[in-house]
Amino acid sequence: MSETDHGVDPRTPPVPLRPTRRRVLAAGAGAAALLGVAGRARAAAPAGPTAPVPEPDPGGLAPYASYWFPDSLPAGAPGPGIVWRSLSRWTPEDDPDLAHNTATVPLAERFTPVPANGTARAGQARIASLVSFAPTAGNPSQGSPTADYYALTHWAYIDELVFWGGSAGEGIVLAPNAPVVDAAHRNGVRVLGNVFLPPVAYGGDLQWTRDLVQRDSLGRFPIAEQLVRVARAYGFDGWFVNAETDGGDSALATRTREFLRALRAAGEPHGLRITWYDAMNSTGRVGWQGALNALNQEFYEDRAGKVADTLFVDFRWTPQTLAASGALADRLGRSRHELWAAVDTESRGWNADVRWDAIVPRTRDHVVSYGFYRPEWTRNHLTDRSPGAFHHADDRFWTGESLDPARPAPESSWRAPATAVADRSTVTGLPFACSFNTGHGLRWYENGRTASDTPWNHLGLQDRLPGRRWVVDTAGRRPSVTLDFADAWRGGSSLLVSGVLTAPVAVGLHSTRLPLTRASVVELVHATGSGPVTVEVGVATREPSAPGGPVPYTWLRAGSADAGAGWRTARAALAPLAGRTAYALAVRITAPAGKPVVWRLGALSVHDGTRSRRPAPPTAAAVDAAARQDGRAWLRLSWRAAAGAGGRPRHHEVHRVLPGGVRRFLGGTCGTALYLPEVPRAGRERAAVFEVRAVDELYAASAPARAVLPWEP
Repeated sequence: MSETDHGVDPRTPPVPLRPTRRRVLAAGAGAAALLGVAGRARAAAPAGPTAPVPEPDPGGLAPYASYWFPDSLPAGAPGPGIVWRSLSRWTPEDDPDLAHNTATVPLAERFTPVPANGTARAGQARIASLVSFAPTAGNPSQGSPTADYYALTHWAYIDELVFWGGSAGEGIVLAPNAPVVDAAHRNGVRVLGNVFLPPVAYGGDLQWTRDLVQRDSLGRFPIAEQLVRVARAYGFDGWFVNAETDGGDSALATRTREFLRALRAAGEPHGLRITWYDAMNSTGRVGWQGALNALNQEFYEDRAGKVADTLFVDFRWTPQTLAASGALADRLGRSRHELWAAVDTESRGWNADVRWDAIVPRTRDHVVSYGFYRPEWTRNHLTDRSPGAFHHADDRFWTGESLDPARPAPESSWRAPATAVADRSTVTGLPFACSFNTGHGLRWYENGRTASDTPWNHLGLQDRLPGRRWVVDTAGRRPSVTLDFADAWRGGSSLLVSGVLTAPVAVGLHSTRLPLTRASVVELVHATGSGPVTVEVGVATREPSAPGGPVPYTWLRAGSADAGAGWRTARAALAPLAGRTAYALAVRITAPAGKPVVWRLGALSVHDGTRSRRPAPPTAAAVDAAARQDGRAWLRLSWRAAAGAGGRPRHHEVHRVLPGGVRRFLGGTCGTALYLPEVPRAGRERAAVFEVRAVDELYAASAPARAVLPWEP
């Protein structure tokens, strides 16, 4: 597998422009043979997202996700917008973007509820997902002002996410940006950075492999230690190592295995993991096996024990090689579900030709796990890349054509993850709240009002969304259930139920493990744009007796809503369920038969008693650096998170206070630093005033900490 650098190779290349994967495929078998590609394997570098590298700000203040070469740099000069850096010389103390790139959400523990259907298996196949969120260079550290973004939300089916990218013209070691890690961790998903040693045909240089695995005078592996330092400083979970530069020998292979052992030894005490990609084999040459076998086993498990935590099996696999791989893992005393069988979705998405029974057969145990390569196809292939269109496509990818994991569509060529892999959840403690915010939107809403009309994305602000989208029970016509961006209570989106209701409709929401007390309450914020709607909330105090069985909800009246009444809050006491555990939450709406319904759920929360007092405010808010030009400012803002009795805040939000006192939302982050681009001067104001607030799990905001940026006369 390989990534394009979106431009000209700065070294002396055999061809002036590296081809994308699609160009190579179009060129036919001759080009594939030239690249050493056979059968169903990768043909060349996959095209990355089409978003251009952002224009630099006047002061060069914009922070981006970090990328490096291991040690030596290419010859020549980097292209526009690209900075060449050596990982060997990186230190957190000298990293000017560290505060912007540091994830702060801890990895949440997960549990596996009884599956929603009879074909999904708990404790068997899992999913790794290799995603390129943006080009290697110019990938914003803290979101950006566009809603056109791969806002992944189906974390319930994913075990491991790889921050895919890298190229010979930009850098080949990538650290994931903080919003991706924070969103993943909130849902219990590990995130790995990427070490990509590209094929020679795409500018790969064997010297970079040697740099990676070099020893110092004391016999240590300095780059392994650096990789651990980066992961710990930035707050992610390990590394995906992909050595595809050919030309090595057995000595280099041995050194590479020893490097992996050193990386594992240094990272294991901190919970870091390694995934090895099936490319380099024990001869030192690149020889993709499409299997775990004697030629690549030593990079996964050698005589001394575990080397890598998981192995990503190249696309050349066959049913026979996967069966043999699983059997070998069994003999090694390793789980066969630590093997990811590559599934290429980059160019065809759910139209990909996959021999599913070789990985996740329906009638017997799963053979291995599987790994999606570039599932962001669900966004990239669209002509209409609005948030609503993207989420409709993404739901179909993960759930299937029925858009209901409890009622899978008849078997087709696409075996949606929800039909094979059991979903998982992290909703285990109070307080819990969800405003159905996907991490991007056309506007930002607060208490049902628009606080900013600028499109945005920032995955760190994403909620823990329902994992099963959408389980709908009704004796009548099934309405449309979707995440919608035309209106919201908080964030950028809400849950929308629309259509003609001929019977009550129950919509399953979160799988939970919430301990209930006599003080526990559930709150809903909802609105209707149609006729009157009666609303009930469902709480299940036990699980279904079998996969696919009905969830035994207890239904509690939560009021009603009328058209034109706007957002309203309904509250139901859970005292009758005290001492029990809530295993699932749902809503049920009833409307006059045959009448069209447009009903929104803006927020759902479960907590004990009255809402707690506001969180402690941040301190020491300051403008660290700024550039001004033509009545606009680009600036870096930072603050200190309060260490109050309530624990760490969920996230921080930054507003601009305009003359007259109106507040406008500018952005948010789970960390303590935010870059603000193109802030316009408001009239002839003497200074721009910014407010930073801590926000807790129930979305209560603290008192503000203020920072001021004077305008030049």
